[in-house]
Amino acid sequence: MTLRLFDTEARALRDFVPLAPGRASIYLCGATVQGEPHIGHVRSGVAFDVLRRWLLAHGYDVAFVRNITDIDDKILNKAKDAGRPWWEWATTYERSFTWAYDQLGVLPPSVEPRATGHVTQMVELMQRLIDAGHAYAAAGDVYFDVLSWKNYGVLSGHKLEDVHQGESAAEGKRDPRDFTLWKAEKPGEPAWPTPWGRGRPGWHLECSAMAGTYLGSEFDIHCGGLDLVFPHHENELAQSRAVGDGFARYWLHNGWVTMGGEKMSKSLGNVLSVPNVLKKVRPQELRFYLGGAHYRSMLEYSDHALAAAAETYRGIEAFVLKTAERAGDVPIGTWTEAFAAALDDDLGVPKALAEIHGRQREGNRALAAGDLGTAVQIAGQVRAMTGILGVDPLDPHWASESSDASAAHDALDVLVRATLEARQQAKAEKDWAAADAIRDRLAAAGIAVTDTPDGPEWSLDKNRNEAG
Repeated sequence: MTLRLFDTEARALRDFVPLAPGRASIYLCGATVQGEPHIGHVRSGVAFDVLRRWLLAHGYDVAFVRNITDIDDKILNKAKDAGRPWWEWATTYERSFTWAYDQLGVLPPSVEPRATGHVTQMVELMQRLIDAGHAYAAAGDVYFDVLSWKNYGVLSGHKLEDVHQGESAAEGKRDPRDFTLWKAEKPGEPAWPTPWGRGRPGWHLECSAMAGTYLGSEFDIHCGGLDLVFPHHENELAQSRAVGDGFARYWLHNGWVTMGGEKMSKSLGNVLSVPNVLKKVRPQELRFYLGGAHYRSMLEYSDHALAAAAETYRGIEAFVLKTAERAGDVPIGTWTEAFAAALDDDLGVPKALAEIHGRQREGNRALAAGDLGTAVQIAGQVRAMTGILGVDPLDPHWASESSDASAAHDALDVLVRATLEARQQAKAEKDWAAADAIRDRLAAAGIAVTDTPDGPEWSLDKNRNEAG
């Protein structure tokens, strides 16, 4: 395996060489649990789940940390406006995110730490920064001294004269470019004791403390959305390396989900919540849509694009299920060299999907020709490849939903088979008008009929159903 990943810090593709042979340590910036998750939130979960699955498939022992930010200005403000305790608000939407990840088949993280559970580690990190001359306390707040760290901007490419943290001016802050590590206590807000006074953590401090706690002072990969490069990840990197920690060796960032060219966000009012989108498509179809583009590209949302992705997935699914029905079973095979080459090239999912589609077409030709052995072999390859992408049609994760759909399919199959037998009888009697009329009735009901050497086969005409 020669996996090459685009490292944001290096601004180039780099061979992935883990710190420890056979092990991979990954930190993914998880949710700020302020509200219902939308599909833009969960794209990173899907994208880097593919990375994790690919490493696991090659025998890596993967430590995957995905944090929860459960203390934040937005959480506090929304809970206050709703008249609810901040901790209840955070817990409610933490469950919503967990549900969304699970619906989309994202593997649970090795550990999912909450910021509020790691204040001790944050205090220790701040003390190290102060002792090293890179941070200072002022009026109960603690700040990182940006000018003290000569490499500030190495990740984002920002020049010091252009840096704006987006923070308001405060008493005792030496430079507007300094960012907050710790916020002094305010009336009505939660607070924890520190040597510099009671207060609560700043966002950037949280992730450095949690990453270090579970992955050590240096680890392999840090992942997150492109919007986090600055200031969040830039500040994480600065405060961690300023105390001598190597921190992340590779930085991976996924593109946004956009609508009308703008990043999907709650402030823009163009949010599509995961529960609402799952009223339009099945979970595996939504995952297929979110994971189908290259992880670094922008994904422009539209209902048409979502429906097209769902239809494409159903074609793959139909081939695997039809082969399994005829053969009785389709064991998972091995991926192709072309598929592996695509994923090894910075997780090139679009090229990997092109390989899957090619094998699907070849498998369907084998089915049509009655070559079941070849079809089973190809379907096994497709299962292996779609499994890496998290959308194997026969994965037990999708079993409960598939079993309901299968029962409905079986019931419909009995009715359609009886109709097709009548059509075959009409053809045997050379009553072509009656045979055509039966086929037309099935077509009007959204059922496509294909004549094969083994007799007629039927399938739902997805194009007709969606057009209607």
